[in-house]
Amino acid sequence: MSLSKLNKRKLLLGSTLVSFSVAAAFPMYAQDNTEEEEAVEEVVVTGIRTSIRNSLEAKKGESSIIEAISAEDIGKLPDISIAESIARLPGLAAQRTRGRAQVISVRGLGPDFTTGLLNGREQVTTGDNRGIEFDQYPAELISQGIIYKSPDASLIGQAIGGTVDLRTIRPLEYGKQAINLNGRYEWNSQGDLNAGSNEDGFRFTASYIDQFANDTFGIALGVASQSSPTQAERWDAWGYPDIDGDLIIGGAKPYVESRDLERDAFFGTVEYAPNDQLTVTGDVFYTDYKDGGILRGIELPLYWSGAQLQPGYTVENGLVTSGQFNGVKGVVRNDKRARDANLTSLALNTEYKVNDDWTLTADISSSKAERDDIDLETYSGTGAGGNGATDNLGFSIGEGGGFVFDSSLNYADPNTIVLTDPGGWGQVGFLKEPSTDDELTAIRLDSEHFVGGDVIESIEYGINHTSREKDKISIENFVDLANPGADNTTAIPSNLLLGSTALDFLGIPGMVSYDPEAVLASGAYSLRSLENFDVLTKGWNVTEDVTNYYLQFNLGMMWGDTPVNGNIGVQYVEAEQESTGPSFENGVVTSFTDGDDYNDFLPSMNLNFEFTENDYVRLAMSKTMVRPRMDEMRAGRGLGNNSQICALVNGVPTLGDISHNPEEGQSCIGAGGGNPRLQPYEANSYDVSYEKYFTDEASNIAIAWFYKDILSWISGGTTLIDVSEEVTEIFGADFLADNPNLAVGTLSAPINTQGGHITGVELSTNLSGGLFSPALENFGLYFSYTYNDSEITPEAGLPPTDIPGFSREIKNASIYYENDNFQARLSSRDRSDFLGEVVGFGANRDFRDVNGENVIDAQLGYTFTQGRFQGSSILLQAYNLTDEEFRTFLNDDPRQVKDWQRYGTSYILGFNYKF
Repeated sequence: MSLSKLNKRKLLLGSTLVSFSVAAAFPMYAQDNTEEEEAVEEVVVTGIRTSIRNSLEAKKGESSIIEAISAEDIGKLPDISIAESIARLPGLAAQRTRGRAQVISVRGLGPDFTTGLLNGREQVTTGDNRGIEFDQYPAELISQGIIYKSPDASLIGQAIGGTVDLRTIRPLEYGKQAINLNGRYEWNSQGDLNAGSNEDGFRFTASYIDQFANDTFGIALGVASQSSPTQAERWDAWGYPDIDGDLIIGGAKPYVESRDLERDAFFGTVEYAPNDQLTVTGDVFYTDYKDGGILRGIELPLYWSGAQLQPGYTVENGLVTSGQFNGVKGVVRNDKRARDANLTSLALNTEYKVNDDWTLTADISSSKAERDDIDLETYSGTGAGGNGATDNLGFSIGEGGGFVFDSSLNYADPNTIVLTDPGGWGQVGFLKEPSTDDELTAIRLDSEHFVGGDVIESIEYGINHTSREKDKISIENFVDLANPGADNTTAIPSNLLLGSTALDFLGIPGMVSYDPEAVLASGAYSLRSLENFDVLTKGWNVTEDVTNYYLQFNLGMMWGDTPVNGNIGVQYVEAEQESTGPSFENGVVTSFTDGDDYNDFLPSMNLNFEFTENDYVRLAMSKTMVRPRMDEMRAGRGLGNNSQICALVNGVPTLGDISHNPEEGQSCIGAGGGNPRLQPYEANSYDVSYEKYFTDEASNIAIAWFYKDILSWISGGTTLIDVSEEVTEIFGADFLADNPNLAVGTLSAPINTQGGHITGVELSTNLSGGLFSPALENFGLYFSYTYNDSEITPEAGLPPTDIPGFSREIKNASIYYENDNFQARLSSRDRSDFLGEVVGFGANRDFRDVNGENVIDAQLGYTFTQGRFQGSSILLQAYNLTDEEFRTFLNDDPRQVKDWQRYGTSYILGFNYKF
């Protein structure tokens, strides 16, 4: 065999990047035959089928079990975002944020269990943890995405869920000059919900690819600029207390939200290959991301705040669905939320072929992310505290489980509504400014030796060292009135009023509107710093140094008459971690540093049986791990005294009525916070898949089964710590000597626990209509179905715990029509209920039950195949056609709707022009 299976695999991946982006037209061109040269046929195709074909070629040619997405043309992934394209693949699902797919779950495991790579290199994140927020990466600048469901030893960035590798164009592989311009106009069906907000936006992309010096030097450059509006109607419940055995709404915070996502991005790749031995590649990727806007609504303290529920209310199935509250003191909210983030990724790769059998590679990379958030709340109402008019508020359950109201007050009258503290909360607003910095540098050295044996075709080995440091701080302030009147109110500056914002979905015609940042800048407010324990421990620093050594044998052999290829190998991981954060002890703030180190062996095996040219059976086994969430590794903690166990009574140390029993979580001195000594999640994974490919290169059927034996999990728990110094400091050495057991305290923090299992079955198919009848050759169908099951029991005898991102069922479907000029596609993404991560009170991250959802999208396109605009195209896309809501609920009860959001349908009208 003159060309090894390994070489074929690499060539297939390279050709995939090339073929997706050849000139954008469908005709076939051929040179005439001559006696001295063979006929050369250049097939010039783009479109839906090309994207499917190239994705299947990548899947078929890989040794691991993967899924893939490929662009239809330069700057043209088949969806509005990378996350939405990835979420259509078997076993994958997305969680929406403000209507956009943002983070991904792989095989029932959320973003914390997935590693994100860019061109094979691990990347930092703009979030608080490790999960990649995919809206940082413009879809127009990405050519392909590979999702590794089973790893091999050479894959740096293995994870329990999967590894997502985003790839950009390689200009020398592309092989020709191309200039591409892409423009989009977009708008939302809900219009501009807030006074002063934008209802439309734009996207613009330009890319240039070329080769010089006899194809020894190549460049690929791309820029993308975007301004996208988001409009949402949102209902947020305080909770559902019990009243005489029935549930009733405790309070509500409904509002309309209008935001603009502004993102400018750039990528550049330079390749230099002066001969067949040396190739040098440099990559640059940069995004500047701003997402900000206004939230306006009326917070309604109801049952939990003393409003009087009137007799005659209606109860249905244990829930009060309609009635009236009197004496409601509404808090009119004009809030500002904004995020300013940027991400920079730099890399340099040098590959040197010593000879035909030996290749050396060195890769150096660096990525950095900075993020600054602003969350400004401002309150207004009829008067401070118990002063001012109150509302008699009728209520009834509405769409999505939220309530609509019948109000007796005019919240849109600036003569009635003034800047004040209507709820008696001790401030007229609140300002939170969290920020994170994340830096990662890596160096990788690899060698591959082709041995050409009957079983082992080549041997790969190498080392990858990664250093990462992530910091988070949070600055928080109360907002007060700078010059309040005698009644603790201030009129809203008339020059900053913006008219009325309608709250029709809430049943309230309108509310007073103003720009909260402008009012803050006007001097109407003053800030009062908040530095309590809860705020201080939001800040932390985590550093990691991880070294991966790997050895991999790439296989190529015969099993009877069946070719078998794949690999077997092992990674050895050495890791050191440390965290520094504030420690709050008895009213004194100090700095606390702690950490740990660990090592692990991660063996892996992938075997591919090619029973026919188009029938593959794949077997994979591996041990994988993923490092803990960084906020769980934080060192920040608070130390306190349980006065029911021990206390100073009139200055005398005294034992209380409750016994000191730290093994049961009862201790004189206890601490709470993160755990810098956390070890990784670990799992043994087993995969089997069968893949059938058809002669039509855009068709296949696949079925896969996986089982993950979770060896180590992380859950909240209590551990024992030495608190002898603290007991001595508070109560004295004599008291400790008389009660030596008090030297043992408790730490409430995440701990490593036992695990469980996750298993699932994935079915998928791409079918071209031409397989059934020539009359259907322009039609195609894609469908996938995934069923997951799990049982994670961190502690024996306790009920199983929920897994973030886990949906029991995931269904994806697309039907399309495509000819030389015209294409149309209708797609659906469906997932069952899952545990999602959202922004909760105080800007903390909360896990919350999310209702299953079905999101339907559509696309129409026309490509010019001749004339002046040959190769150009126009398109119309619609996302969330059925206006699917995002809903979370409490206490495993879908009736207790916590957060209900309606985003409307987004439309995009665009063009693509290629020179």
